[in-house]
Amino acid sequence: MNSIRVRLGVLGLALLTGLTTPTAASAAPAAPSPTVEEQRLGRAAPQEILRRSGFDTVAPRLARALETARTYGEARRAVTREGARLWQRAVDRAQGRGPAEYEGREALPWKGGGGRRAGLSRDDDRPLYWARLGMTREVRTWEPGFGLTDGQRAALLDDLERTSRGQDAIRYPHGRGLKRILLTGFDPFTLDRDVRISNPSGATALALDGTVVETADGPARIETAVFPVRWRDFTEGTVERTLRPHLPKVDLFTTVSQGRVGRFDIERTNGAWRGGFGDNENVGRTETVPVADPASQPQWTTTTLPYAAIVAAPTGRFPVYDNTSVTEIPAGGTQPVVRPEGPTPGSTARAGGGGDYLSNEIAYRATLLRDRLGLRDTLPGGHVHTPVLQFGAGNTTEVTDPEFVRNRLDIIAQVKAILRVAAETK
Repeated sequence: MNSIRVRLGVLGLALLTGLTTPTAASAAPAAPSPTVEEQRLGRAAPQEILRRSGFDTVAPRLARALETARTYGEARRAVTREGARLWQRAVDRAQGRGPAEYEGREALPWKGGGGRRAGLSRDDDRPLYWARLGMTREVRTWEPGFGLTDGQRAALLDDLERTSRGQDAIRYPHGRGLKRILLTGFDPFTLDRDVRISNPSGATALALDGTVVETADGPARIETAVFPVRWRDFTEGTVERTLRPHLPKVDLFTTVSQGRVGRFDIERTNGAWRGGFGDNENVGRTETVPVADPASQPQWTTTTLPYAAIVAAPTGRFPVYDNTSVTEIPAGGTQPVVRPEGPTPGSTARAGGGGDYLSNEIAYRATLLRDRLGLRDTLPGGHVHTPVLQFGAGNTTEVTDPEFVRNRLDIIAQVKAILRVAAETK
């Protein structure tokens, strides 16, 4: 999720409030309209992804549960249950448990010629993303007979986001000799550029959640969660809320996102700056990263991952780099300057090694939290940028192809190998 600058048209979501027939003063306010992110569900590619994965049943199931809810408490239990069910179903699918798609589905014609379209490969992260949006749209537009305040609807949406992203399901078994690794991924993004996009970091989170990697020092359990590509969620503290209970108990953590074409990067330095690139709601933010206690906020944080060992190890087919470059305004200066070897004393951040988008921000927030918890000298942690997940040559319309799947599987395997190296390095 690099900070490549592009011009995006401003997409406003207008709430239609025109002239209507007056209603009684006691009438409940109308439910909100779907968000920009939810409105993309109607496009052909998301619908095909949902059908071919069998995840097109997820939102209707929640809708039926909400229809039978007679109280807010019943609705909240239904939302929490169905959110957790979606996360577990996506994890199970990615790890080979259960059907890749529901049996009995009629196969779709294959435009590439020859045969029929089968279900999507299990490693695909997109069914989780689009199914979740179908669920949030149901909650956002639901109008129960018993009435629903804005605060109650917001709480339902928050419950759904946390449970369907695995953020409240991070649990490690007890016992000696088991290392604990925490990994985070992201949703797909830049969907107005190509709505078919998958995010290998999210796919990695699904593939590795709850798995054990064998290291030279013994087994290591991996737990994961996925985060939205939305500035507002980060402003509201979703990263800190999710990670704070676990960082003191884990042996290693890494935030992961999609970065540059054809390479992995271990980002050495993270900056306290948002560069304005539009998120999945087509909203941009240009400002200092907002955190608690801004008076003590540093301009830069650094990785404590064993980057030298990771770069030197044969982890997979993509090259891995120790990325030390940043963009700063030097002390006493006024203009941004690129520093290939990292920031200079007293400088102001304008981009970390991972840019000035949400990749950089999750790395900054996670490592700042590590430091504020007093764990900088004892807890290895930082950010890994994966290669951009590319479709096969010439594929500009199909939602998948063999090269696309191969690239994603290779990225997942290489992230796992990187985790193993990091866990084995003293």
